[in-house]
Amino acid sequence: MTVRLRVDGSEIVVADEQASLLDVVRDQCGITSVKDGCSPQGQCGCCTVLVDGKPRVACVTPVRRVADREVTTLDGLDAPTRQRWLAAFTACGASQCGFCTPGIIVRLEGLRRGEEQRADSAVPDETVERALAAHLCRCTGWRPIIDAWNLATGEGADPRLGEDGLACRDPAAASRRATLEGGSTQIVGPAVAAGQAGFASDTCPPDALVALPDPAGGWVVDTTVADARRQASKVQGRRTTVASQPPLEVPEGEWSVTLRTSWVDPAYLETDASWCEPGGTPATPLANGGAFGGKVDSPVTQAARQLADDHDRCVRVLFDREDAVRLGPKRPPVAIGVRPDGTGVMAVAHTPGVVDAVAEVAPGLVVTPCDVIGPPTSVRVRGAGWVEAAVAVAAATGVDRITSPAGATAAAAVEADGTIAVRVACGEPLDDVVLISACTGAAHMAASWVTSESLAVDGETGSVEDLTIRSFGILKATDMPPVTVRIDASLGDTTGEAVPAGDAVFAAVALAVWRHQGLPDTWPTGVPLRSR
Repeated sequence: MTVRLRVDGSEIVVADEQASLLDVVRDQCGITSVKDGCSPQGQCGCCTVLVDGKPRVACVTPVRRVADREVTTLDGLDAPTRQRWLAAFTACGASQCGFCTPGIIVRLEGLRRGEEQRADSAVPDETVERALAAHLCRCTGWRPIIDAWNLATGEGADPRLGEDGLACRDPAAASRRATLEGGSTQIVGPAVAAGQAGFASDTCPPDALVALPDPAGGWVVDTTVADARRQASKVQGRRTTVASQPPLEVPEGEWSVTLRTSWVDPAYLETDASWCEPGGTPATPLANGGAFGGKVDSPVTQAARQLADDHDRCVRVLFDREDAVRLGPKRPPVAIGVRPDGTGVMAVAHTPGVVDAVAEVAPGLVVTPCDVIGPPTSVRVRGAGWVEAAVAVAAATGVDRITSPAGATAAAAVEADGTIAVRVACGEPLDDVVLISACTGAAHMAASWVTSESLAVDGETGSVEDLTIRSFGILKATDMPPVTVRIDASLGDTTGEAVPAGDAVFAAVALAVWRHQGLPDTWPTGVPLRSR
C-alpha cells in the first residue's frame, strides 16, 4: 500500500506504510529541522510536527496514521510566524546548540493556536511549562524558552527586537561568549533556533551509507538508518526498575561532610554523528557546541573515515540513544569525606586526569582512584571530579562561592520562594543574553544532578540498565524553579579577559541546592525542588 499526505504544503506519496513519519519527513522530504534525539523513543520532543495543526511526535508515529492529513514542520510555518519565533528565541537566549528548539517552537506554535481559539487574554507560564512536558532541553534550563514564548506572543514593541523584527544583538560578541561556554565553535542567531547549525546528520550527502555500532563491537553498514537499526538489533525504549546506587563508599574517618554520587550521563540530545567521503576529513560531532565534554573523544569520526575508505563511498556513522548511553563517557562516581579545615579523602572511579583536576581546586583532599565496574568515564565531562571536590570542601568549610579552574567565580542561593539566585564574575560578559542563558542552563543541570539524575548500572557486568533518555532523571520545565543571574563585580573581574562561566555556576548551584536540602550524603537526593 502507498500512503498519501501533505508535508509543508506539498503532496507526498510514501511506498512503505510501516515507515515512521520522522523517516519520511527527513529522508524522503529532506526536512532536517525535524530531529532525532531519542532513536526513536518518543521521549525528547525534537521531532515534533503539527498534524492538522496539533503537535505530534513524529518518531513514533507510523506514516499510515497520518494518511491524507496535513503535516507542518517549522519550515512550513508561514514566514512572519516563523520569523517571530526565531527572533524571540534568539533575543531571549532560548536556543544554544539549536538541536531541540525546532520541535519546541512547533509545540509552542500549536499551543498558541489552541489558546488563540479559546480567546484567553493571556497564557500563564504554568501552561507553557506543561506544554513543554513532551520535550527535553539540556542547554537553556527552560526559563529562556518561557521568556521567548512571552516575547513571541506578546503585543506591542519590545526593546529586544528591532524595527525589522529581528533580535538586537552583536552576533560576533554573542558567538564569542557562546563558544567559550560551549567548549567548541558556536554561532548565535535565527539559523540556530531553526536547527540549521550544521549538525552532521543534517549536512551528510543523502546517498551516504549508514553505519551503527553492532553488539559485537563492530559496525553495521546499510543504506538507511531504519535498515541499519534492524541489522544491529537495537533495543529501544528500555528502562530498568532497578534503583541506581552509588558504587563507592566513603573511607572511614571523622568527617564533617560526606558525599557519594551515582553514575550520571551528560545527556546531550544530539547523539554522536559524523560522516566522511573516501580519503576526506570526517565531519565533527561537535557541530554547534561541545555536548558538555561528552563527545570530545567520540569514536564516530575515526570510524567514518575508516568505513568510507573501506566501502569507497561516503559513510555516515551514528550512535543511537542506546549506543550513546552504553558507550558514551559518564561522570566518574565519587565518595568524599571532608573535615572542617578542608582536608579529607576522595575515592573516585579511575579516570585519567581526575587526580590533577581535583588537586587544582581542593589540594587538601587525598584522592584515591578506584577500579569500578561500569561504563567509561571521562574527565572531559563538565567539571568531572573537581566540581564534586570543590562543592564538598565548600560545604565543610562554610565557603559561599566557587572559582573554576578557568578563572570564573560564582555564588548561588535558593531563596525563600524557591528561586535560584546566581551571581557570577567571568571577565567581560561579551553578550549578556548568551551569558545568562548559559548560566541558567548550568543551574538547571546542577539542580537536576543533585536532586534527581542517575543511571542504574549492573554492578557485576558494568552495563547501563537505563537506555531511555527520560530515565536519566532530567528536571522537566514544571520541576525547575525560576533562575535569576546577576553579573557581580564583588566576586571578581567583570571587565577583563572573558572566561567561561558555566562550570563555576554549575558548581555553585550544586552547592546551594545541596545546602538547601540539608547536605544529605548521597546524590541524587530524591528531594524535588519544585513540582507543578
